[in-house]
Amino acid sequence: MARGGQGLARVAVVVRAGAAPLWWCGVFAAGVGVLPPGITGRRIGVLAGAALFIVAAAVVFLARRKRYTALARAAVRASKHDVLQDRAVTARDWRRGHRWWLLLALAAALGSAFAVPAAAGLLLAGCGTGLRLKAAWLGKLERTGEALLWVRVDWLAENGGRPVGKAVRSYRSTGIAAGDAAPGGARRRTAALV
Repeated sequence: MARGGQGLARVAVVVRAGAAPLWWCGVFAAGVGVLPPGITGRRIGVLAGAALFIVAAAVVFLARRKRYTALARAAVRASKHDVLQDRAVTARDWRRGHRWWLLLALAAALGSAFAVPAAAGLLLAGCGTGLRLKAAWLGKLERTGEALLWVRVDWLAENGGRPVGKAVRSYRSTGIAAGDAAPGGARRRTAALV
C-alpha cells in the first residue's frame, strides 16, 4: 500500500456479501424442514415462515438506513494512494468471518423444523433477501450521487462486516467506474470496464 493510503472495501459489496449465503441456507433449511410434520404441522409452519420471511426482509432492509445515508452524504473523495479492494476479496472476507454463524444458523433452522416446519429456514431466506434489497438501495444511492461508496477495511469488524458500525467514522467516494463492482455491489460486466 502506498504511503498515506488506506485499503478500501465497497460498502454495497460488504452488505451484499451475506445475501447469497443466507438465502441459500434458508432455502435449503426450508426445503428440508418441510419434510417432518413438526408439532404445529406443515401448513402452519409454512404460513408462519412466510410471515417471518416478509418481516425479516423488511427489518433487514430498513435497519440503519439513516446512518448509511448520513455517511454517504458526508463521504470524502478517496485519495490517489488509497487501495481499492476487489469485490471477490471483500465477499470472501465476509463469508470466512461469518462461516461459523452461518453453519450455526443452518443447524438451528434444521433443528427447529421438528417444531415448526420450514419457518426458521424462511426467516434466514428473508434476511438474505433484505440484504440484497439493501445493496440494491445502496446502488441507487450511488447512481444518484454518481459516486461509489467505500469504507476503510480496518474500520470493518474482524469478521469483515458492519459497514455502519461504531468504528466507521466516514466513507470515501470514487467515480462510478472505479473498482470491479457495479453500483449495488454486483459484478461489473466486462463491457463496462472498457
